[in-house]
Amino acid sequence: MKYYIIAGEASGDLHGSNLIRALKQKDVHANIRCWGGDLMKNAGGDVVKHYKDLAFMGFFEVIVNLKTILNNISFCKEDIQNFNPDVLIFIDYPGFNMRIAKWAKQQGFKTDYYISPQIWAWKENRIHAIKRDIDNMYVILPFEKNFYEKKHNYPVYFVGHPLIDAIAKKQPVDVYKFRVDNGLDDHRPIIAILPGSRKQEVSKMLEVMLTIIDDFKDYQFVIAGAPSLDYEFYKPFVKKTNVHFVANKTYDLLSVATAALVTSGTATLETALFKVPEVVCYKGSWISYQIAKRIITLKYISLVNLIMDKEIVTELIQNDLNTKRLKEELLKILDENKRTALFLDYYELEQKLGGIGASEKVATYIYKDGLKNQKKETIK
Repeated sequence: MKYYIIAGEASGDLHGSNLIRALKQKDVHANIRCWGGDLMKNAGGDVVKHYKDLAFMGFFEVIVNLKTILNNISFCKEDIQNFNPDVLIFIDYPGFNMRIAKWAKQQGFKTDYYISPQIWAWKENRIHAIKRDIDNMYVILPFEKNFYEKKHNYPVYFVGHPLIDAIAKKQPVDVYKFRVDNGLDDHRPIIAILPGSRKQEVSKMLEVMLTIIDDFKDYQFVIAGAPSLDYEFYKPFVKKTNVHFVANKTYDLLSVATAALVTSGTATLETALFKVPEVVCYKGSWISYQIAKRIITLKYISLVNLIMDKEIVTELIQNDLNTKRLKEELLKILDENKRTALFLDYYELEQKLGGIGASEKVATYIYKDGLKNQKKETIK
């Protein structure tokens, strides 16, 4: 069968790559065209647009880049028409994907969505478009199934979280070799810094995160470089004393880290699944933050706290993200008593997310559904 997958961010590239591998195991004749990144390409997908050209953060940034976004939408529609897939698979990235889904449904294409838009956080009225335009929704967070089915009477498949698969497949890290290969001290504990993947957020996060390094000289700080950004972008930050940098090695870094400072997003959940105590940080542009706080009514911004429905990790948002608070909270998660409590909470979190096999489950559903549609078309 022919599959067209659209992922617009680094996390979507990761989950898309695992889905591609699973689809190819189910369907030996799978022809997969996609929007994504290097991971999806290496998994066997024909990448026609890289997510590096798609990532625009915040309300203001989207407006500034509106012409580029509209051009991408036009190109995508034309490319789908030419490829004529048996099924379209959307991975998160709702601002773009929901527009394509509406058009695709009108054209008669099969539409599947893997990793739901976070309509439980904001833009809940998107449920009407989802019901109209999406044939199958595969959700990865346990509370999403109740949200869709009980609140909105829309059946979905809960497949578990693909991060569990990604982490389970990871090879163990030789701690000494990791330190030597990346120019780190061989004795001081590591504090990982995960500042995000977009230029705007990374600059804001690192500017504050690195203000505390002189207060923790018994530790070494390591920035996890995002695959979407070049080393030259990080260079000014790495020049600081006791700050190191690793590129495309986030999971290796989390495997050896004692604690972490993490920008809100998927990385907060990844850090928790690696059992690393963390402080969640977020600071957006003033305009974007003012708009967001008026339309988002969630109690928490981190996936860890949302899934557990209580504060497991501290969240420092906007003005709370300052040197004083950051220092205080980092000291807390370096304390053994606090760490023990966090480890127990992390274990419970992992149980809530279900077991391994999310990618395989989604691939099975999509492939079997595709075969049914082919049989229907043949009978017609």
